[in-house]
Amino acid sequence: MKKNNLLKFLTVFFCVFATGIFTYAQNPNCFRITFTDKDNSPYAIERPDEFLSQRAINKRVRFEIPITEQDFPVNPQYVQNIQSFFNTITSVIATSKWNNSVVLHCPEVDNWQTIVDQIKEKFSYVKEVLPVAYYDLSKKVETPLPEQISNAIVYRGSCDYNYGKSIDNIKIHNGQLLHKAGFCGEDMLICVLDVGWTAFDLLSVFKPLFENGQIWGTRDLIPGVNDVYTGHSHGTSITSEMVCNIDGVMVGTAPKANYFFIRSDDPWREQLIEEDFYAQACEIADSLGADISTASLGYTTFDFEWQNIYTPDDNIGTASIASRAATTLAEKGVIVVNSAGNEGNGLWRYLGRPADAFNILAVGAVNKDGVIAGFSSYGPSADGRVKPDVASVGDGAWMLNTVGGAMQGSGTSCSAPIIAGLAACLWQALPQYSSSQMMQLIREYGDCFSNPNDRKGYGIPNFYKIYSDITESVTEEESSNFSVYPNPTTGQLRIESNKGINPLVSVEIFDIMGKKISSHHLIPTSPHHLIPSSSHHLIPSSSPHLDISHLSAGVYFVKIHTENGAVVRKVIKQ
Repeated sequence: MKKNNLLKFLTVFFCVFATGIFTYAQNPNCFRITFTDKDNSPYAIERPDEFLSQRAINKRVRFEIPITEQDFPVNPQYVQNIQSFFNTITSVIATSKWNNSVVLHCPEVDNWQTIVDQIKEKFSYVKEVLPVAYYDLSKKVETPLPEQISNAIVYRGSCDYNYGKSIDNIKIHNGQLLHKAGFCGEDMLICVLDVGWTAFDLLSVFKPLFENGQIWGTRDLIPGVNDVYTGHSHGTSITSEMVCNIDGVMVGTAPKANYFFIRSDDPWREQLIEEDFYAQACEIADSLGADISTASLGYTTFDFEWQNIYTPDDNIGTASIASRAATTLAEKGVIVVNSAGNEGNGLWRYLGRPADAFNILAVGAVNKDGVIAGFSSYGPSADGRVKPDVASVGDGAWMLNTVGGAMQGSGTSCSAPIIAGLAACLWQALPQYSSSQMMQLIREYGDCFSNPNDRKGYGIPNFYKIYSDITESVTEEESSNFSVYPNPTTGQLRIESNKGINPLVSVEIFDIMGKKISSHHLIPTSPHHLIPSSSHHLIPSSSPHLDISHLSAGVYFVKIHTENGAVVRKVIKQ
């Protein structure tokens, strides 16, 4: 991440006391070693629980995504062999199973090129050795905490919000209507990749997130630190655009979603290894079974000249380990969102990596009126694909600072989380679609879809229109005439047409992962009641109920088909 311009408005309040880890050195001591294969791996496709969570396994089943050797971790024996041969190698500081690589730390290096040559010569299964960083891991990073923490503010429990100033963030997408329809991110998991969340765990405005169990965990990938809640406030601010639920002040785009924070970016310097950290973070998101991954990060040039191996001509989606990982994450059933970058007025001018990845949503920045921000990076990708994909408010977006106060900021860092949160809500509303289908819908409902350009891509997506076009092809008045109750229910569910209009044809039940549980034809037994049939033909019955007592407790979606269209209702089974 370009620390000095990705969020230009942020005031960095911390000071770095430790100096050794940040001392500029001319020679690398961290090397990315890429292997040729995963032969003799201790892992097996038949035992995916050894490297994927059950949630991730369920997602693979849901979308028929095969588990392959690509999902195996790097062969541990290969790593051990190299470490045993070179006693100067002290630790593994990054791994990537999809790239089949590790980054090894060699602190005592007199001639780094010799290390590279020896590794390549000694081990036949080593494909490439690339210097990626310098770290002095003998030094400890220390950062002070903020001096002031805000008082608690009353939270609202429904999805009918008073957005306060943050209405500018969401109304450009009609996201407030998606919330009002009842979709605020429940049961969705958003992984946020960033540079740090200073004071996030201390701010009382975020306390309900922890109390409600919406913060699922954290992971710090940066050597020398192990606390994502210190070091930088960038993540705190951009995450607030999704998670806030402060009545009349600030409401995020997915206030009821679940979150996992991964620090994949070094707060103190810019190094090539950060792309390795990004790749590892993508793999963690996949293994957790994330629905959305969002990163307000981008890579162009680095602090050491020997790390500047890319130019804008390399924005082809495959040159960078970070871009390849973003593409793969999308292939694994995750909606991947990434800021396009803030190089529009700079020498680089074009996208940062991994915004050039295939089949992800790279997000440019506009103001609340939809006017492109001058700093927003230009597309297209170097191989001619439309980039950025879409745009959102990134010029004057509302968020929180590290003492819980609302502020405005600018950068594509701000626009990406707005899209990510709304994507979570939309996918919650339309669980029958795959991640790639969802991302394509978001592109197709951009205001520039018929004429994309190199600043806004396909434009500013209308999230509520996606939902309404798909699920409410009946009129709004007709939709309001359908009742599904009691809700929550312990098992018996009644479906009613309140005014006896639009005879219902059939009902489908989907679980929260979008898997169809059952399908029923319906026939009225009175002017108002409709009941399920066990056959494919309409037959009379005396029961006006749909029995879901056999289903496990959880959230389900009942899709009601009428002669004029379909309506979706969310149901909680107790």
